[in-house]
Amino acid sequence: MLNKDMTLCISLSARPSNNGTRFHNFLYEELGLNWIYKAFAPTDLAQAIAGVRGLGIRGCAISMPYKEEVIALVDRMDPSATAIDSVNTIVNDDGVLTAYNTDYSAIAQLIERNGLTPSSSVLLRGSGGMAKATAAAFRDAGFRDVTIVARSEERGRALADLYGFAWTPDAGAATAEVIVNVTPIGMAGGADENALSYTEEQIAAASVVFDVVALPAETPLIAAGRAAGKTVVTGAEVATLQALEQFVLYTDIRPAPAQVAAAEEFMRAA
Repeated sequence: MLNKDMTLCISLSARPSNNGTRFHNFLYEELGLNWIYKAFAPTDLAQAIAGVRGLGIRGCAISMPYKEEVIALVDRMDPSATAIDSVNTIVNDDGVLTAYNTDYSAIAQLIERNGLTPSSSVLLRGSGGMAKATAAAFRDAGFRDVTIVARSEERGRALADLYGFAWTPDAGAATAEVIVNVTPIGMAGGADENALSYTEEQIAAASVVFDVVALPAETPLIAAGRAAGKTVVTGAEVATLQALEQFVLYTDIRPAPAQVAAAEEFMRAA
């Protein structure tokens, strides 16, 4: 039952999904916490963050396209966010807002979990805040043959130079052993929700197909990669891992693995 003493956590995204809502609320109920989680699509980011502070909202997840814009609106930057100038989590301690980034750790875990080889070549499409976290995780895992694919030369070159990678405005006919999409291409509800972020030829040439888009879990790129028999890494997996770390930051409780697995199953059943 809703009540006046509930602790509120929220998410802010241009195109909210139910992933975080289902994941967090499942664990609140599982652990007997008097908490609730709600997703929002803000019309004014500064006003939304002022609301987090003024209303005592405990935690706030930040999704595309606000991961960099929100930096100017917080009080403190944890090293996890400072290192890549990108935020996906805000924790409110009595009106003091501290920014974190749990995307990086999620990507790093998935690189290790799937046995991706650092000697592999990588095409990484995207140049926003999530792309920064992804590129940093690949760099720190020892990958050096990485090309950032971004139409914006300013943003693309800046990201590539930050981590010692190459940049190209268009992948063209280029191929790589690992192809990664960190753009809204294939995202449900977007103009390109049915589009492939890489060509069928690039998918065929790859060993690993990695799409950071979490909604739907089976994006056109992931479906094509799976059909081609490739190792696929999904945005839903990223969403689970980063949401778990957010949950810990908000509550100071780390759920048992079985509870996390149950929450993930509930999240994906939507």
